[in-house]
Amino acid sequence: MDVLLSFAAALLSLRLAGLLARSRHTAWAGGVLSFAAATAAMAWGAAHGWDARAFRVWYLAGALLSAPLLGVGSLMLWGRRWAAPLGLVYTGLAVGLAAAMPVHGTFDSTHVPHAQDHLDALPRIVAIAGSSLGTLAVLVVALATMKRRAAGNALVVGAVCAAAAASALTQTAVAAAAACFALAAALLYAAVRA
Repeated sequence: MDVLLSFAAALLSLRLAGLLARSRHTAWAGGVLSFAAATAAMAWGAAHGWDARAFRVWYLAGALLSAPLLGVGSLMLWGRRWAAPLGLVYTGLAVGLAAAMPVHGTFDSTHVPHAQDHLDALPRIVAIAGSSLGTLAVLVVALATMKRRAAGNALVVGAVCAAAAASALTQTAVAAAAACFALAAALLYAAVRA
């Protein structure tokens, strides 16, 4: 079931990324595209077993990029022009880090691997900081602009909560995590369409 839910989340996120790119919300499109790649990597790992390549894609797209790019996109929609260059610099840092980070240990399961078993401290610290700040930016902007777009912003907040729950569950309950990722994708889709 987690394969199907992860795959569904990837497809829905890919569709949403296309809609966002057409409407020129590039940072949000990049964040949702990253979310699509991360959930696709989860589907691949659950179906065929994890390896270093799938883990690297999952970590780059999910842990390093999705929340920070959504945060940058929210700040840009709020008129904070400084967010665009910051987002570009961070994206370059994240891609470089993911390409250079040594991935160690063996992968012998269809369960989502523990980052601490395969990565050194620096990529984990960057992912925690980037995801925390990106999530905070999304929430601050959603709450600050709630009067103008109450239903859409409430859906965005719900999507962020679902994605946070999914991230917490990836290490213990993969099917529940996949369901939360699918819910987050559906809520983001509904928020953009609202």
